[in-house]
Amino acid sequence: MNARPTLSRRCRLALLLVVSFQALHSIEEYLTRLYEVFGPARFVSGLASDDLARGFVIVNLAIVAAGFASWLATHRLNAGAAAAVAWFWAILELLNGLGHIGLAVSSGGYFPGLATAPLLAVGSAVLAVLLLKEG
Repeated sequence: MNARPTLSRRCRLALLLVVSFQALHSIEEYLTRLYEVFGPARFVSGLASDDLARGFVIVNLAIVAAGFASWLATHRLNAGAAAAVAWFWAILELLNGLGHIGLAVSSGGYFPGLATAPLLAVGSAVLAVLLLKEG
């Protein structure tokens, strides 16, 4: 049998770091009121609550909880399913990090989420490289 029973410890650790970086990123976005300046965040926050700040917290808690649940799931899933979960988060968070960097560049200055965006971009890139090496 060539397949590992589940994802390697290194990949699971990288995924845990990416999800932890997302938690920090969500805190930064909340403190800098992303939901007030970015239409998509305002829209999604409004779906969760009439109070945009509360809605933003609800949505971001759900995202972070899903991330930690995904990390826990990789301990039990077979290698293929665990890799699919990890790839989902690697791609999502790479796009999230790069998106915030792009928004800051296009606005010519700080944009909410910029301070932690490099953590997301680099962490998810490292996760992707580890996943590629693992095959």
